[in-house]
Amino acid sequence: MKWGDAMAQRQAVRDKKGFICDMDGVIYHGNTILPNVLEFVHWLQEENKRFLFLTNGSGRSPKELRQKLQRMGLDVDESHFYTSALATAAFIKSQNPRATAYVIGDPGLMGALYDAGITMDDVSPEYVIVGETSNYNSDSIIKAVRYVFNGAKLIGTNPDLTGPSEQGIVPACRAYVAPIELTTGKVPYYIGKPNPLMMRTGLRMLGVEPEDAVIVGDRMDTDIVAGIESEIDTALVLSGVTNLHIMRKFPYRPSFVFRGVGEILTDSPEEI
Repeated sequence: MKWGDAMAQRQAVRDKKGFICDMDGVIYHGNTILPNVLEFVHWLQEENKRFLFLTNGSGRSPKELRQKLQRMGLDVDESHFYTSALATAAFIKSQNPRATAYVIGDPGLMGALYDAGITMDDVSPEYVIVGETSNYNSDSIIKAVRYVFNGAKLIGTNPDLTGPSEQGIVPACRAYVAPIELTTGKVPYYIGKPNPLMMRTGLRMLGVEPEDAVIVGDRMDTDIVAGIESEIDTALVLSGVTNLHIMRKFPYRPSFVFRGVGEILTDSPEEI
C-alpha cells in the first residue's frame, strides 16, 4: 500500500459520521485493552461521532460491558452498546411475545430474554436458544437435543465459530450449537452478525444512512460480510482473529485494512 493511498484511506474513515465497532479483537482481548484503543474512543467522543459497540457476544449486558470498559480506563454510556443477546430477545419477542425457551447461555442472554418477556421452560419450550457460556456441559446438550426433537426451534445468538481471548483462539457460539445441530439434523437460525437484523438496528440506533457509516471489525465472516451485504463500508483490523493470509482466502475484501483501530488516527502510516 502506498503512503498516499494509506492516508486517503484513513481520511475517508475519519470523515464518516457513524462508527459500528466490534469489541472482541477490536477493543480488547479478554480483560486486556488493545493498543491505542483509548485514543481512538476519546477521538470518537471529542469529534462527536455517533458510535456503537455492536458485539456478537451474548454473555454480558450493556451495563456489564460499560463496567468492563471502565476497568480498562474507558467511560462509555450504556446507550453505546448493542449485543446479540438483545437482538435475539427482540427477534423472539417479534415472533411470539409469549414465547417460552430453554436457554444455554450466560446472564447477559438470560437478562435480555427476561426483559423481553420470554419465559424460561425446561419441560416443553418453543425455542432452544444457545449463546456463549462458561457453563456448557453434556446435560444441557442432552436436554436441548430432546427439546429440538420434540419440535423446539433452534436459535443461535451468533454464528461465530471461534473468538479471540488472552489465551488465544477459543470456541464460540456456533461451536456450542454444533452438537445439537448434528444430532438433531435441525439447522439453527443465527441472529448476530452478519444477519442484517443487527446491522439495520445499528444504523437506526446511530441515526445515520449506510453511506455515512463504517463497520470496524476483526472477522471477515461476520463483520466484513455484514457490511458488504448492508452496503456499509468496512474496516478490517488485524488485531483479532484475522491476518492478511486469512483475509485473502475470502472471495470479498474489506473497504479498508488497519493493524488496529489506533492506526485510523495515524498521520504517518507504515505499509501493511
